[in-house]
Amino acid sequence: MDISIVVPLLNEEESLPELTEWIHKVMVENNFSYELLFVDDGSTDSSWQVITALKLTFPAVKGIKFRRNYGKSAALNVAFEAAQGEVIITMDADLQDSPDEIPELYRRIKTEKLDIISGWKKKRYDPITKTIPTKLFNAATRKMSGIQLNDFNCGLKAYRSEVIKTIEVYGEMHRYIPVIAKWAGFKEISEQVVEHRARKYGVTKFGLSRFINGFLDLLSIFFVGKFGKRPMHFFGSLGVLSFLIGTIMALWIIGEKLYHISMSIPYKREITDQPGFYIALVAIVLGSQLFLTGFVAELVTRNASERNQYLIEREIL
Repeated sequence: MDISIVVPLLNEEESLPELTEWIHKVMVENNFSYELLFVDDGSTDSSWQVITALKLTFPAVKGIKFRRNYGKSAALNVAFEAAQGEVIITMDADLQDSPDEIPELYRRIKTEKLDIISGWKKKRYDPITKTIPTKLFNAATRKMSGIQLNDFNCGLKAYRSEVIKTIEVYGEMHRYIPVIAKWAGFKEISEQVVEHRARKYGVTKFGLSRFINGFLDLLSIFFVGKFGKRPMHFFGSLGVLSFLIGTIMALWIIGEKLYHISMSIPYKREITDQPGFYIALVAIVLGSQLFLTGFVAELVTRNASERNQYLIEREIL
């Protein structure tokens, strides 16, 4: 199969028929073999009934319905496991991404031997409450990851099959898939200017909580990418440093008192009356705890169970 088109959705009943017809038209015109995989992320409207009806007309349509809303990352992760195409295209269900971009994305993945192509919506139709946070995220992600993309959060992306079968997506990390892929060793990452269309149906799902969660996930990706397989290197280093600082401070305070005693010099304050003693004590205890945290994290890392487990209510495959 040439292409798997993955479309996560939440309450997009109005746009699904038009999107499906458009995708089918593009696929037929370019003689692509394809599957169109919808993932219903717990919609409360009739989106699943629409998908079921579309299957009767378009055999390439497949669907997975979550029992409740888990988020876009969960939908993508489950779809990635089910996808069978050589190239996987992800796009949103709100008709803001154009299926006409698919042939060029497919061509570049195949001919330029790229791992990922991320869409870049140079001209956007989103409200300023969404564009400003997006620009901040893009700037921060470029700085922390070293990947020079202008639009990490664009829903329209193309992947080589090996990439999506290797990485794991959870939390709100769908916007940082290029970063996750880079940490996994897939470094052939490029971008392509794509059309951004004004929303035709429904309302945006963007909110303040996604802004906060996205920032926290960026920090999580940075930490996991650096120390996910070796947490002892992070916690252990901090623990040893803190323990050594505390020990040196304590020895200095004790040595100072012994010196005063040996030289018969009056000692103004007892050791336990000095703030430095308690700072040293806290540093020693904190260092020990950090070291043990690193040790426990190593054990958890080596014995971690599957993270992504979701309740699937129905499937059309």
